Amino acid sequence: MKLVTFRVPGGHRAGRLDGDVVTEIDATDVGQLLSREDWQEVAAVASGPQHSLADLDLAPVVPEPSKVICVGLNYRQHILEMGRDLPEHPTLFAKFADSLIGPADTIVLPPEDDAIDWEAELVIVIGTSCRRASAGEAEAAIAGYTVANDVSMRTWQFRTREWLQGKAWEASTPVGPAVVTPDEWSPGPTIRTVLNDETMQEAPTGDLVHGPVDLVRYVSTMTTLRPGDLILTGTPGGVGHARTPSRYLVDGDHLVTAIDGLGELSNPVVAETVD
Repeated sequence: MKLVTFRVPGGHRAGRLDGDVVTEIDATDVGQLLSREDWQEVAAVASGPQHSLADLDLAPVVPEPSKVICVGLNYRQHILEMGRDLPEHPTLFAKFADSLIGPADTIVLPPEDDAIDWEAELVIVIGTSCRRASAGEAEAAIAGYTVANDVSMRTWQFRTREWLQGKAWEASTPVGPAVVTPDEWSPGPTIRTVLNDETMQEAPTGDLVHGPVDLVRYVSTMTTLRPGDLILTGTPGGVGHARTPSRYLVDGDHLVTAIDGLGELSNPVVAETVD
């Protein structure tokens, strides 16, 4: 099953995506839907108004998660090619709900940083509350998967040893287009970033050092994960900052972030004008 959140006058609406048709679900968004214990049944039998996907303005698939947890240094081949040891524990940082934008929204480049980078990411979407989850509980807590790009303000990120200030910029992180449930998708297919028709990142999502179940177990040890929470699982090699010379997003770029079987983000890039 595939679930989307789309914008309507005054708010949002959740929908079930079947091919190119979206059927409205009685929920304000996917996050609100997941808060129901019977969300799978509710979504499966939904028979509300139908829309063509092409006619909808998709929002972040979960517009207001209580937590957005991000993982750094988590693609095995990328770590090894950089000459680093595989990490024993996940490297974690956070974003805020204000960071999220929709799958076709414009990425606005703030004037405060001129080193703005792309990072394609597989996202875990939580469907059941869990704390100190066992492996079985962690697996059961995963509602599905989606796509994100952890657009990063590198100058701000590397001002200190803590990454938050370069990662949690407002309206910077596209997420979507849909949550795909685990019965239809599991890690393995290719993730890629395409910038202006040039492939910048490409790797199998099965190359994660810390996979989805391990990440849910680890994060739930420290805090309760709740329905609609997002875990961004890290990015493969090919980011602009690591290139020689470095390459960053500029006004007029077009950024496509895709995972086979999950869909793609397609975001124009525009410089912000500040009076």
